[in-house]
Amino acid sequence: MRIAVCGGPYGNPYALAAFVDDARTRGCERLFCLGDLGGFGAEVDALWPILTEAGIECVAGNYDVAVARGDTDCGCGYRDPKDNEYAQLIYDHTLATTGRDFAAWMGTLPTERRETINGTDVHMVHGSTLALNDFWWESLPEEQHRLRVGASGADVVLCTHSGLPWQRHVGDTLVVNVGVLGKPANDGRREVWYAVLDLDGGRVSAELIPLAYDWRAQARSMRAAGLPEVFAETIETGWWTTCLEILPPRERSRGRYHLYRSTLPTAFAPAKDGWGPSAGPDAHGDRPVVPLFGTVYFPSRLWLYTNFHCNLACDYCAVASSPRAAPRTLPARTVRALVDEAVEAGFTELYLTGGEPFLHPDIVGLLDHASTRLPTVVMTNAMLLRGSRADGLAGLAGRKLTVQTSLDGAHAHAHDAHRGPGSWQRTLDGIRHLIDLGLPPRVALTETPDNTREIPAVAELLASLGLPEGHFAVRPLLRRGFSETGLEVGEDSSAPELTVTADGLHWHPAGADLATSPDLHLAPAGTPLETGKQRVTERFFTARLTDGSLPRPVHCAV
Repeated sequence: MRIAVCGGPYGNPYALAAFVDDARTRGCERLFCLGDLGGFGAEVDALWPILTEAGIECVAGNYDVAVARGDTDCGCGYRDPKDNEYAQLIYDHTLATTGRDFAAWMGTLPTERRETINGTDVHMVHGSTLALNDFWWESLPEEQHRLRVGASGADVVLCTHSGLPWQRHVGDTLVVNVGVLGKPANDGRREVWYAVLDLDGGRVSAELIPLAYDWRAQARSMRAAGLPEVFAETIETGWWTTCLEILPPRERSRGRYHLYRSTLPTAFAPAKDGWGPSAGPDAHGDRPVVPLFGTVYFPSRLWLYTNFHCNLACDYCAVASSPRAAPRTLPARTVRALVDEAVEAGFTELYLTGGEPFLHPDIVGLLDHASTRLPTVVMTNAMLLRGSRADGLAGLAGRKLTVQTSLDGAHAHAHDAHRGPGSWQRTLDGIRHLIDLGLPPRVALTETPDNTREIPAVAELLASLGLPEGHFAVRPLLRRGFSETGLEVGEDSSAPELTVTADGLHWHPAGADLATSPDLHLAPAGTPLETGKQRVTERFFTARLTDGSLPRPVHCAV
């Protein structure tokens, strides 16, 4: 026997009618609905004749139970105040516009259904086998899946409520979250989802079906009813703009929007210390939700490690670069492809670093290409800027190109103690040379116990060379790579800045050495930047949800 199972029509008669037609076309002999007849759209009463005329067999969802009883809220199971604010708004509309005969009919529905269909024990629930409003997410740990399956013991368990379709075997049981008809699955598609199951003498297979319907009519009806624009926007775009906080990290990372603008913690803000700009939430208009990417929580700057070998062996290098380090050089064609990919992925700044990038044989050509596509910063110790390198750099003056170097003291002692004898003078000479080339550099000082008192004098020294005040900033010593002391940098304590090396993608440029910072490695070489953004987002919310706080930015560039 072939059956069709849907979840959550959510006041969307256009999708429900399309479900009936599509399921019959596919040869489905019985049609089921797993509840939540209201909950997002405007036309709940229009569902009743479709349900009865098509003979759709229903179980009640939390919405149906609440509407039938006239409860004060939907009992959806949300925990976040903003999620509940949107849920309350649509529940009030549903309760006010649902006819009492239809509401009474909802009250007659069972909250679960279990029967043997052609030799297969099928258990239909709304949320899960544990609770009517339990969110059975695909990303739940295996033991949580087993707990819910163990509470049933059926061959097949069918559920909905979360709004996101999936299927998997848990032991010998097939679990299918059939999705919902009332709104898209936060996947950028306007189609909604349901499931078709073939049950044949104890054998069972399931297919999740994307369903096209008249989404334009649904959006019009929602606007005509005066529902908030963000509800209609979800129908029209396929991306959720409400009820985000209930989503676990993995499911949330797959959507376009990740945070409510109004719930961004005020205690976490961009540093006002001369560091480079990052797009904030206001870059996304007046929509109440924003992506994580492009905010101060996940700046839209991309770091590329052109190589890891260096002419210096600084004893506090966070990525363990030195003359003896394995070069791990990114080929020129790879860098160019990454720059182009970065533009397509929405990055607005590019940082080339190392090692010493001017040891890369094609560095000038790479800077030429990069600075035509994005504002570009190259990090260097400024000691190798002679000959063809200097000539090539001079030709890039006036481009969207910034050179950044490091000066760790107003005198040689503090700087050379960590970077090697003679390095202070050679760096100072390099700064002067860059000024002469028409590329006045930005300068960062890594603060240590040796140079804290020299910071004002360094600022005065740089000013005397003609560098603007905004071209100097102080950054903390980090406990990574060669450094055994300093600020701890981890995915639970630092805002991410996606970084690419020959070893793949990393959480932050200060943790880009795979050998000394394996915990900050995100993905192997060749992983697309869009995938990297998704993995950063997932890991960000995993860290955030551990204690509810958000990490802070740790700056590696001015």
